[in-house]
Amino acid sequence: MAHDIAPWDNDFRPIYAGVRDRLLAIGGGIAGEHTCLPLQGSGHLVTEAAIRSLVPPNGKILIPETGRYSESMIRLAREAGRQPVAMPINPLAPIDPTLVARALAQDPSLGHVGLVQSETGTGVIHDVQAVGAVVRDAGRRMIVDAVSAFGALPMNLADQPELDAVVFTPNKCLEALPGIAFALARIDRLEANAGNAGSWALDLHDNHLMSVRGGPGRPRFTAPVQVVNALHTALDFFDAEGGRPARLARYTQNARIFYRGMKSLGLTPYLAEQHQGPIIAVTHAPPDPRWNLQAFVDGLKAHGFLISNFFNTPVPTFRVGCIGAILPEDMRRAVAAIAETLNELGIEQRKVAQDEPRS
Repeated sequence: MAHDIAPWDNDFRPIYAGVRDRLLAIGGGIAGEHTCLPLQGSGHLVTEAAIRSLVPPNGKILIPETGRYSESMIRLAREAGRQPVAMPINPLAPIDPTLVARALAQDPSLGHVGLVQSETGTGVIHDVQAVGAVVRDAGRRMIVDAVSAFGALPMNLADQPELDAVVFTPNKCLEALPGIAFALARIDRLEANAGNAGSWALDLHDNHLMSVRGGPGRPRFTAPVQVVNALHTALDFFDAEGGRPARLARYTQNARIFYRGMKSLGLTPYLAEQHQGPIIAVTHAPPDPRWNLQAFVDGLKAHGFLISNFFNTPVPTFRVGCIGAILPEDMRRAVAAIAETLNELGIEQRKVAQDEPRS
């Protein structure tokens, strides 16, 4: 981050191009068939860009209601002038692909499926490969929000030709910084939908044309140079650790330690253990009248651990990230800090009276 470099400097171009190539390789993309498209901004921004660029105007997109981030995708599609069709599912378990197959069979006008791979509101992981198989069999297309999944959970574009785009940010499983987002997209699908975006800034096809005309190292607009340079270094750490499988193994161990630690403290995890993903662990708020989320967050911060001061579930919960540059011993210390904080707040009633449905 401290390296002084300008976005139009020729020394920056190989870094920019190299990051794009490395991300495409992590996603299993094929050079010449897929492209990695950077976009300054957040995950929501690149999700909207993918919808605008790949779903035709007034086109219909089926979006399983996985939780908070599927709600975001629905809103982004609607406000982009597309027709989102929300599909109710059990948000506490991975989606059943047969439900997607049935919905597609019942409505031939559904051209796309939009799926959140890692729903951070709940911690549930949804199987892109299994859902993609039924989408492919039905002759439809797919856009995946992999914002909190990319770099840890499986993703192989070469094996899934139904994937129009996979979108993500580097500040989750790649352990880099916010400020830039990426779409791994099929070039033929971008070309087939040229001119559909209705936005110059969010047009992924125009973004692709810039790299064709100006070279892969030339930013389309002013790039967040220090953020890109930090990602370049973060990818070195990613490779040194052993890549995606090693990172997934560490996160999985982190999540297991935390989940079982919460149970040992008398708290109630939000998910059944078999549905607990490796990215986010969500726990029911204790029913104790002295419970206050912000006081809990402040108490944990005093012990050296910072967690979200909000929740995205229908009932009060708190959520903890199992990702980032965090080791299993850090998670054990976090469990101990939570125990101390609960005691300091005088939280005695910890287990919810009746667990949420878990199947």
